Amino acid sequence: MMQNVGSQLRKSFASVFSGRQSRKSTSRTEKTMADGEEYRNPTEVQMSQLVLPCHTNQRGELSVGQLLKWIDTTACLSAERHAGCPCVTASMDDIYFEHTIRVGQVVNIKAKVNRAFNTSMEVGIQVASEDTCSEKQWNVCKALATFVAHRELSKVKLKQISPRTEEEKTEHSVAAERRRMRLVYADTIKDLLANCAMQYDLESRDCSHVVPAEKTRVESVELVLPPHANHQGNTFGGQIMAWMENVATIAASRLCRAHPTLKAIEMFHFRGPSQVGDRLVLKAIVNNAFKHSMEVGVCVEAYRQEAEAHRRHINSAFMTFVVLDPNDQPQMLPWIRPQPGDGERRYREASARRKIRLDRKYIVSCKQEEMPLSVPWDPSNQVYLSYNNISSLKMLAAKDNWALSSEINQVGLYTLEDDKYLSFHMEMLVNVDAAHAFLLLSDLRRRPEWDKHYRNVELVQQVDEDDAIYHVISPILGTDPKPQDFVILASRRKPCDHGDPYVIALRSVTLPTHPETPEYRRGETLCSGFCVWREGDQMTKVSYYNQATSGFLNYVTTNVAGLSLEFYNTFKACEKFLLDNRNDLAPSLQTL
Repeated sequence: MMQNVGSQLRKSFASVFSGRQSRKSTSRTEKTMADGEEYRNPTEVQMSQLVLPCHTNQRGELSVGQLLKWIDTTACLSAERHAGCPCVTASMDDIYFEHTIRVGQVVNIKAKVNRAFNTSMEVGIQVASEDTCSEKQWNVCKALATFVAHRELSKVKLKQISPRTEEEKTEHSVAAERRRMRLVYADTIKDLLANCAMQYDLESRDCSHVVPAEKTRVESVELVLPPHANHQGNTFGGQIMAWMENVATIAASRLCRAHPTLKAIEMFHFRGPSQVGDRLVLKAIVNNAFKHSMEVGVCVEAYRQEAEAHRRHINSAFMTFVVLDPNDQPQMLPWIRPQPGDGERRYREASARRKIRLDRKYIVSCKQEEMPLSVPWDPSNQVYLSYNNISSLKMLAAKDNWALSSEINQVGLYTLEDDKYLSFHMEMLVNVDAAHAFLLLSDLRRRPEWDKHYRNVELVQQVDEDDAIYHVISPILGTDPKPQDFVILASRRKPCDHGDPYVIALRSVTLPTHPETPEYRRGETLCSGFCVWREGDQMTKVSYYNQATSGFLNYVTTNVAGLSLEFYNTFKACEKFLLDNRNDLAPSLQTL
């Protein structure tokens, strides 16, 4: 239905705007420079490596540990190119490996700084492989690393990145939300583990083959030598990750009695540095084995002298392995019996992390058009749904190819036809403080005061300070016999840096407490909301975005020719609402 309605609407818009020369948004930046040379990000670093036998494992495939060293080196060079001084690895986000690389093939790694904050920066990494004989290429993985600049044992305040292309603007915008996720990562995992229901699949498992977890335990020690360290004497983050991958692979092999393949790594977080001369103790054990995958936990501790009683906790990570048959299909794994005490705790936590990992990979990694409009809401995915909600709106706002369709009294209506979606963007300047406008617009219970498409709004759940779920009822429009209702997650964010907007993002979710009812026709919204920019003292630019779906299109298909006026009237009502209430809620501004 959505595709049919969208097709009809696109045809209608083609007839309405065919005689008008669309003007691209003035923010659009071409990828070519004035002299005709192709634009290249100044922080971009590329590395190409030929995979030799010394880089491979027993199957003739590139060792993931070696790949992690190359990734870390490339990303570090990019970070140092921007910072102008030495940098150290602070963390590496989740990595999912899509393809293995064999001896004789070439690894191409590209890294560039997506965004710089005060003292840290996010570096985006893309890894691909190629067969120079057949000219085939494969995507291997994408990674996001955080680096911190250091000069003479002190942190360095970094200069800001100025994105130019649409891709750079998108990554720059979403990087702030990813940084927020990293800062609350530990607390998020702790909360999710406490609230996540365990699900076991033992009924479909062959429990006749049981392996005690203790049999998979591995402990190894490494002496940090000068080749393992950078020019400051600190151990390369990639080298530590490579050692961790090595002991994790041994632990996984002891469970499956085969050669396992590493498929995913959960976020690495470096708690502190290690230097030349340190001894690193690496411990690994299989926490849990599922039907076709297993989780291995790895811990790294450092000490300087053998007589030292205290060891510094450097890093921890969780790695997911599978065992592939000759057809590259995952094999069934034996059941693991945890040790009492800490072993049982790790076993339960691994089950919870697996559910969290699947939710996170699905919500965060999937392309937007591959996701259903309404995603089930539960404590195990609420953080990632909120992240996706904000980042989807930021990515929509960062697109360059918005076409100005109409402009009435300095209120602009822009449209964007992208894949199977038709998106709308309204923009105006209002003489209201940006933080005040943010407060007024983020409470959906007040939206019926200015938007006739919102008849009634009920706050269903105040998830936290920034996220809330609402039940929205719309009036009957056109020939539709029933009013529509929506269950909407509203996520809001304050600016991360100067120049960032306030963001209010909306998307549909599914709640067991609010199923579809015969009284209403359930509508859905995929991506909509506000970006609010501070343009000066008491002057604010308010932008509204909506990615059209079947539920939203019903409002506009009845009168396509009058669409501009319809949007204009609604947006002017929004302006009047902001102006009439600009003196309200003054004490609440102290919380922003």
